[in-house]
Amino acid sequence: MADRIKGQDVEIMIVADNVAQSTITDIRSFEVESQMEILREGYLGETTQRRDDIFNGVRGKMELHFENKDVFDLIQTITDRARRRTPGTIVNIKATLRFPNGQRPRVLIPNVFFGPIPMNFGSRSDYGTVTLDFESSDVTVIA
Repeated sequence: MADRIKGQDVEIMIVADNVAQSTITDIRSFEVESQMEILREGYLGETTQRRDDIFNGVRGKMELHFENKDVFDLIQTITDRARRRTPGTIVNIKATLRFPNGQRPRVLIPNVFFGPIPMNFGSRSDYGTVTLDFESSDVTVIA
């Protein structure tokens, strides 16, 4: 048995205002990137720069297929928050990774903010997709 996991071993859950969007399950791809910045400073008498780093939050992207109209409800929730119609709205993302050895770490991304949300219907035979680009100031892994 392989020690690595595949996409079939990852479950993504979107939670908007403490309500799990459990019907949004057709997630084609999911990526998260910790945003690190390297700081460099040179000093007189030293032959190389000193380095430090700083954490700038996370960003990511997920691509969804339309399974029902609930994707549009999520987009409306995101849009209403961005337009300050519902400023207290909070959207969180949780990814559960199921390893073959039984480990189940959860990646929690709280208070997610979204960029452009393109919808694409590539051709007559292609499934429609929605891409959600997101950012957050924090990420937590619970082992």
